[in-house]
Amino acid sequence: LRMLQVKLIVTGDDFGYCPRRNQGIVDCFLAGAVSNVSLLVNGSAAADAAKLARRYNIPIGLHANLSEGSPVCEVLKTNSSLLNQDGFFHGKMGFRTALSKGLLNMSEVKQELKAQVELFHELTGHLPPHMDGHQHVHVLPEVRHVFAEVLEEYGIKYTRVPIEPGLHNCDWIPPSLMDFYLGVEEDSFNTVDVFTKHGIRWPDIYIGLSTMGRNMSVSSIRSAIDSAVLQLPAKAPQSSTVTIELMVHPGYPSVPPVGGCGEGPDDFSQSWERLHELQTLIKPELQSHYKSRNIQLCSFKDL
Repeated sequence: LRMLQVKLIVTGDDFGYCPRRNQGIVDCFLAGAVSNVSLLVNGSAAADAAKLARRYNIPIGLHANLSEGSPVCEVLKTNSSLLNQDGFFHGKMGFRTALSKGLLNMSEVKQELKAQVELFHELTGHLPPHMDGHQHVHVLPEVRHVFAEVLEEYGIKYTRVPIEPGLHNCDWIPPSLMDFYLGVEEDSFNTVDVFTKHGIRWPDIYIGLSTMGRNMSVSSIRSAIDSAVLQLPAKAPQSSTVTIELMVHPGYPSVPPVGGCGEGPDDFSQSWERLHELQTLIKPELQSHYKSRNIQLCSFKDL
């Protein structure tokens, strides 16, 4: 590999989801394995997460959520196109279905996104330096425009565009999940121009789909980083720094009924895969790999 300076943002998603997730993410941060977090402001432990971020000086951004649990905007809690008949968000796939049927009111999407930015500000005392979407809703058609407008209005510079180099070679990902990932990738390609037009930036490389849960290992992270850096179009020779965001979901498994965003914790949150991510990320051989490859962990505000 060219001896590039690689700046790696390791983002722990779903901070605020439950106390055990918070604890796992903090443990990873203190071990130097996570360098940035993304807060679910409608998570049941969001206020606690914001306190922990302040106490340990953890760089924190906003994980905008339109698909799981309850809205934070009071007006939308009772009667809105964002809710299903049970009064909760439509879910990861349900949101996509409702969107494709033209059932979602984009002004309500905007209202909720702004309410989440305001609540983030209230909880942390500052605006989020970066903002992305829970379950990648921010790159969906129509939503991407509203999302970009909100970021521009608040002066939020950075987001995530989940296009993962090497994703197509990952034959260990089951077909149903791969279909979802390829949908996310296609939506992301179609989002690039929108985000660019609004002056929003994101790291050069995104990694996280191929290394989620049971698929995470020191070697899967290592090879994802190496192959992504090798695939980079030879940028102007003077640019010797590459930025990467690695999305991770470490934590101690949730124990119902504690956790979630209003409906209790989901299966992934209760599974052993969270702990597996935590244990992988803190392995000393991963840290020494970073050193040997000139990879420096940082957050969005260090870019």
